[in-house]
Amino acid sequence: MAPPAAAAAAVTLGGKGAALTPAAVYALSHGLADPAIDPSALQRLSTRGPSPQDTPASLRGLALSPPESRAAAAVLLNKLLVTAGDSSALVTAATATGLAGSLDLAAALPPASRDEAAVAAASAPVAVALAAAIDCCASPLVRVADAVAALSCEAARGDVAAFDVPTSGDGLSAKDEADVAADVKMLLFGSKLVGAAGGADAASFTKVPTVNGIFREAVRALHARVRIELNAPVKLGKRDAVQTGEGKEEALVALATQLARPVQAMLKLSVARARLCVARIDDAELRKKLTDGVEIDDLKGMLGKVTIDSDSVSVLRGVYNSLLKFRDILAWEAAVAMAVIEMDSSIEKPQAGGENEAGSSTENPQASGEKPKGDKKSKKKKTLGKGTSAVLMLLRDHVTNGKEVLSVNSALLAEWGTELSLLFDPKCPRLVSLVDKVKEIVETNEVRRLPKIPKGTRDFGKEQMAIREHAFSIITGVFKMHGAVSLDTPVFELRETLMGKYGEDSKLIYDLADQGGELCSLRYDLTVPFARYVAMNNISSLKRYQIAKVYRRDNPSKGRYREFYQCDFDIAGVYETMEPDFEVIKVLTELLDQLDIGTYEIKLNHRKLLDGMLEICGVPPEKFRTVCSSIDKLDKQTFEQVKKELVDEKGISNETADKIGDLVKTRGPPLEVLLELRKEGSKFMGNAGSVTALNELEILFKALDKANAIGKIVFDLSLARGLDYYTGVIYEAVFKGTTQVGSIAAGGRYDNLVGMFSGKQVPAVGVSLGIERVFAIMEQQEMEKNQIRATETEVLVSIIGKDLILAAELVSELWNAGIKAEFKLTTRIQNHLKYATQSGIPWMVLVGESEISSGKVKLKNLAASQEEEVDRTEFAQVLKQKLRNP
Repeated sequence: MAPPAAAAAAVTLGGKGAALTPAAVYALSHGLADPAIDPSALQRLSTRGPSPQDTPASLRGLALSPPESRAAAAVLLNKLLVTAGDSSALVTAATATGLAGSLDLAAALPPASRDEAAVAAASAPVAVALAAAIDCCASPLVRVADAVAALSCEAARGDVAAFDVPTSGDGLSAKDEADVAADVKMLLFGSKLVGAAGGADAASFTKVPTVNGIFREAVRALHARVRIELNAPVKLGKRDAVQTGEGKEEALVALATQLARPVQAMLKLSVARARLCVARIDDAELRKKLTDGVEIDDLKGMLGKVTIDSDSVSVLRGVYNSLLKFRDILAWEAAVAMAVIEMDSSIEKPQAGGENEAGSSTENPQASGEKPKGDKKSKKKKTLGKGTSAVLMLLRDHVTNGKEVLSVNSALLAEWGTELSLLFDPKCPRLVSLVDKVKEIVETNEVRRLPKIPKGTRDFGKEQMAIREHAFSIITGVFKMHGAVSLDTPVFELRETLMGKYGEDSKLIYDLADQGGELCSLRYDLTVPFARYVAMNNISSLKRYQIAKVYRRDNPSKGRYREFYQCDFDIAGVYETMEPDFEVIKVLTELLDQLDIGTYEIKLNHRKLLDGMLEICGVPPEKFRTVCSSIDKLDKQTFEQVKKELVDEKGISNETADKIGDLVKTRGPPLEVLLELRKEGSKFMGNAGSVTALNELEILFKALDKANAIGKIVFDLSLARGLDYYTGVIYEAVFKGTTQVGSIAAGGRYDNLVGMFSGKQVPAVGVSLGIERVFAIMEQQEMEKNQIRATETEVLVSIIGKDLILAAELVSELWNAGIKAEFKLTTRIQNHLKYATQSGIPWMVLVGESEISSGKVKLKNLAASQEEEVDRTEFAQVLKQKLRNP
């Protein structure tokens, strides 16, 4: 039975930093709490006499129940207080104290000032109050509905496979659906009852993740809106108060009706699951009584009745009533599932002390009048899941008040249903304990004992980190050789900084959850943050490098990650034509040569040449960028696939697409292709932008030729680079070896990007090395050589014993001499040798009892299998000399 109600608590309104919650509104509306105005808020109110205004039309002629009127009064009172605190709005103390004293909406009508009338009209207090009641009742049912579904799955011997809902990790799976499935599986963890029910009845459980997941989503959306409407001050004079209030009512109605649909679906599923449970009852008469208890036909049309009414109060009231109906049905389902489990002698009943009902896992033969001896061993009972056991104990304790259940009949089951419906009501203090218990169970993570990392990310072990550090040292060395300085920027930027810079790839930007402040996103690359830095600091010239992680909400695949390092080298400032472009491409060739990853080529094109090509083919200028995005896919798709996208999605004619297809096939040695494009009769020579591009490329190619860096360059007209900010030369390095990783570096000229932030144009050019793909190549090469060393340790000090003091003395001498050393304490010489061999350590210092007594140490060269004894006072210098001259 429900415990007696506690004394009414106080809900303080108008306090600085305080927030009115849906639960507090519900408590006030049902007399479980009394309002109290914060003293500081009361001081801000006016003591002038009333100047009565017309009652807003939205508050006239309302037939509200006492709880509805109390809730609306609480909402309006809080809105008056927070608005008075936020601005100089004239709110009278008489109105506020009258509302607080009576909690009757009529006490605030007619409004005592023009500002009060505006607040009353704009805040839509009745609609907000009803939405708060819906929110307060629906929020706990998010957890309760999952728990009851799990309990029914136990009672009906359902199929736990119904809750196998994998997450795709590519943004194409429903998070709430997956979360519901995981929570129910957690509740059922350890159950010996659930199995493979199969058949048509399986739908009653298979639909649970989807329907309950949509319910979660709708509750969350409504809760977020209600929280705002309860606590945001009204901005007087900014907008028409009446229209503002009507807009809020319409928004709340939309969110509430969005909630009503999954409620309706959950209600029907609840009835279906309860009937599955009833089917397991042996008593035919009881089974019939329970089956006849609810008719699905009675539920038809309920949603239509909720949404067909034209005024917001009726619609919200209808949604609230349908939610109460669902709560009653859910309670009935829980009661039926409890009864089935209670009546099934093959199920081991959970007890508060952890004991089985009969004190063991088998039937108690003496309790049933049977002889304990001479009989066959009784059948072992089946156990419930750990989570459902805990839920069952809480529900059973509530409905029985700790008393033993002697028999189950329809009257008792009806009583249980009533008691559980009261338990699921926010007015019951035990509901919080139930919801907290379910939440505690599903968050224990007992089903998936080992943690995992998100898709599109990876951990790096010691061998991999050794390769990474080696690569980073090479890369940093090349950058510094060209006079670049290091720069670091925040891992997240303002969203407005990143948007509009990446074309169609903007959809891959990771947005961070709004924390009530600035809208931020994780950086997509290092180029835009660099441009923002240059603009923000009014820099006119800078040669910089940066090695840092970037984030893209891409579909993970081999060599494609959502979190990965980029190594960027950029030159910003005004220089001679192609001067910085040449150096950046030269840096790229040096990087790839020194990393020694194997054969590669650098595809190169010019954005002005690409635009000229599109103009020649008849593509409208406004479609240049979107067509470039399609052309950029030619390294992964056939031209026929790209053509289909151009024609069907981008609105390009077949004739234009075929012209593009003919030109993008042009590729080859830079100077040869350049000569071909500039020959007499070439269409490119009749296009001004193309001529400019070809002149610049001639300078670039001749400079690269003189620098012996043109051999790996391929002039390729299919290279488009889909990013919007490129304005000149563009390039992309592709690995040509056996390890398939695709593009390993890319970059280009972006003369207008800095100007997007400051209005001051600072031309820039840069390259970004996709180091993760380079790592994949280097790891494969090192694995084939079997030469990966995780450490750089040169000497292992091996103490044949457990003398830490001796080890500390010897290894410190090596450290002080600048020798990379480790020490190991063990009495078994084989353990020392095994560790040194596995770690690739070239030298050992062996110290046993004989060495200690003689004042010497033994040096062992593992590669040569040679040993020699040296004086203990000289061993550090001897080793240093041997390491320098191996």
